[in-house]
Amino acid sequence: MSLPAVAVSQSPENKFREYLASRPEPKRFTNQQRELVEHIFARHKHFDANELIEDLRLAGRQVSRPTVYRTLTLLVDAGLLRRIEMGRRTVFDHDYGYPAHDHMVCRECNTMIEFQHPGLDAVLREVAGEHQFQAEGRMLVIRGICGECNKARAAKRRLMM
Repeated sequence: MSLPAVAVSQSPENKFREYLASRPEPKRFTNQQRELVEHIFARHKHFDANELIEDLRLAGRQVSRPTVYRTLTLLVDAGLLRRIEMGRRTVFDHDYGYPAHDHMVCRECNTMIEFQHPGLDAVLREVAGEHQFQAEGRMLVIRGICGECNKARAAKRRLMM
């Protein structure tokens, strides 16, 4: 399931520019950073740094590897992306312009399934309230085996019998 974008008050580029300007030591917004922000927010998909670099190359965009890594860190710090650790692989997901959601990750094929559930939201609000905790965000990653891999494992077991 792919989640629909939600209305936001400013574009990802403007929000990122604002973040860079608001830092204790303001940073300049570069053309390569613009290329990255435009490319990343033109589509909603999970990606790692190497996939992003390859996508940029295929799209004919010239962005250096160090700039990609530095900018991804800044985009996470700015609240535009979230970092999801998947073993040795770090995947990035849109945090700005999309509704709060969680993920299930298959340990067999690495498929990442986005989901939302109002019951989960209610439980988390209740637990935070019980502890007088003001939540500012969350990241729930459920690890396991997806339906397709479960079917393949069951079929393999049947063949072995």
